[in-house]
Amino acid sequence: MTTFSPTRANTAVYAILFAAAGCHLINDTLQAVMLSVYPMLKQNYALSFSQVGLLTMVYQVTASILQPLIGHFTDKKPLPYILPFGPAFTALGLILLATAHSYPALLIAAACIGIGSSIFHPDASRVSRLASGGQYGMAQSLFQVGGNIGTSIGPLLAAGIVLQRGQTSLAWFAGLAAVSIIILSGVGRWYSTHLTQKKSGDKILQFGLDQRTVKISLAILVALMFSKFVYMACMHSFYTFYLIDKFGVSTQAAQLYLFVLLGAVAVGTFAGGPIGDRIGRKSVIWFSILGTLPFSLALPHLSLFWTVACTIPIGLILSSAFSAMVVYAQELMPGRVGMISGLFFGLAFGSGGLGAAVLGVIADHTTLQFIFELCSILPAIGLLAFYLPSTEQLKSKA
Repeated sequence: MTTFSPTRANTAVYAILFAAAGCHLINDTLQAVMLSVYPMLKQNYALSFSQVGLLTMVYQVTASILQPLIGHFTDKKPLPYILPFGPAFTALGLILLATAHSYPALLIAAACIGIGSSIFHPDASRVSRLASGGQYGMAQSLFQVGGNIGTSIGPLLAAGIVLQRGQTSLAWFAGLAAVSIIILSGVGRWYSTHLTQKKSGDKILQFGLDQRTVKISLAILVALMFSKFVYMACMHSFYTFYLIDKFGVSTQAAQLYLFVLLGAVAVGTFAGGPIGDRIGRKSVIWFSILGTLPFSLALPHLSLFWTVACTIPIGLILSSAFSAMVVYAQELMPGRVGMISGLFFGLAFGSGGLGAAVLGVIADHTTLQFIFELCSILPAIGLLAFYLPSTEQLKSKA
């Protein structure tokens, strides 16, 4: 069984940080494999774009509803050994997906994978913060980049294994979930011995803001999350279809182009947190959302080469916001780390899932070109970041 040694105060526990990030990598790899085999599922079950969107919605909304509830509960009553149950549900979902013989069975499998994420994210994010040694942005970025690397690997595994060997090969990936169960058992044991540090760690950045300012700031962050993740849902769910439809590329080539986008997302996510630790989280949030706008507006009107090239700055810039948003919100509401982590990861899943379902319906009645043009204006919502209190303003009100 994996063991982790204790640490001095204000010193990051990198064994725990890398363990949490590695399990996030596995979790999101398995999720991405499911999302990346949509073309195969669409063909095997004669699905419409609306049904593809609904499949994403069931998976993501399941996670979005449960994550803040689990986070809120474990804020009050920590459950350090709940972590291994996340990959256990994910493994069950993959096995069901591999053996499904109907569309309802696919929906049940997607729900199980969503439940796995809802259990994993809040407490894994909390453990990362506890092990950060005060470097909250760095810890959140490291945790999140593990997930984004996994998301970028998923399409490659789908193209190289599942699309070559068929739907039943999805069951093979349950072995990765078993590795995560073993690692998270060790993380849970470390967490159980460090619960006494949690409350003091949550109170390090306790700003004296009035409730109205906190509520407005959280509402703005929710709006920014909506713009980010609906746009990313468009890219995750329909980018491969868009490339196939507009440029006539093969499914395998489309998966490789999706890997370019998701790789850029991973790099941008890693950079956002440490930069936010140094220059302020509001600056990162402001730039990462609004800075995407010129590229998103241009993308639907470019050639294949420039379309793929344009996804690189989109992935780099847009993804840098998430870690800064999560830590900023945690600082707005100290002592509610689990609830905030669950809420924001839940919003990421929920807004993306709802967006995928709505965009699927629109695509069935219009064209994929239209939904990419429609979504290109979403980063303009980033203008709302102007109204967020800066770090200096927060400290002056403490």
